[in-house]
Amino acid sequence: MSLAEVQKRNENHRTHRAGWLRAAVLGVNDGLVSTASLMIGVVSAGKNEFVVTAGLAGIAAGAMSMAVGEYVSVRSQNDIEESDRKLEIEHLALDPEGELEELTQIYQSRGISRELAEKVANELHAHDALGAHLRDELGQHDATKARPMQAAIASAISFTAGGFLPFIGALAPTLGAKAISIIAITFVGLVIAGVISAKTAGSSVIKTTARIVFGGALGMAITAGVGQLAHISGI
Repeated sequence: MSLAEVQKRNENHRTHRAGWLRAAVLGVNDGLVSTASLMIGVVSAGKNEFVVTAGLAGIAAGAMSMAVGEYVSVRSQNDIEESDRKLEIEHLALDPEGELEELTQIYQSRGISRELAEKVANELHAHDALGAHLRDELGQHDATKARPMQAAIASAISFTAGGFLPFIGALAPTLGAKAISIIAITFVGLVIAGVISAKTAGSSVIKTTARIVFGGALGMAITAGVGQLAHISGI
């Protein structure tokens, strides 16, 4: 099999999507649920004149919060990876033989004979000792490397896209129509998000979609309850 064929086959795997897929799925789901829940809460409180304003404010605030949160979170993962990289460089400089033996034992633990494990470890050390340890000892791979900016952009865009779906329902003329429209559009959005997420990740469409729809429905129900309590109490 040629190198080009191997690379093409590897493209079919989905691990390389992990860096942005989690952020995008979380963003669109959060955009749908939080924006819809916020507006449903306002509708339940009988505040018709504030629904559109609340929706727009929720989308803007949520998108920025998601972007900053994802960046800080993933950046922290970057810092850990970089710290491990520096520590491994120090270990290789101080005790190259010990590090070579450590790598040999790692390969042995995976079912390779001692003789072959020593040969593989020696050849990899000669080629790229640091890369071998980062990959096989610490599990650092380029495909799953933390990318903070990519995660931040993906979450902000997906949150905004998700948030604007239920916002369309807020344009209905009456409170009752707004509530029905927001809920209906949000459910459709959650189903679409679930299907796309499952297809992208290669997981079960039914299970993934059901999980996302159930979570969204629960969030809206709780917020609607809070809004109704606020309306009853006259807040």
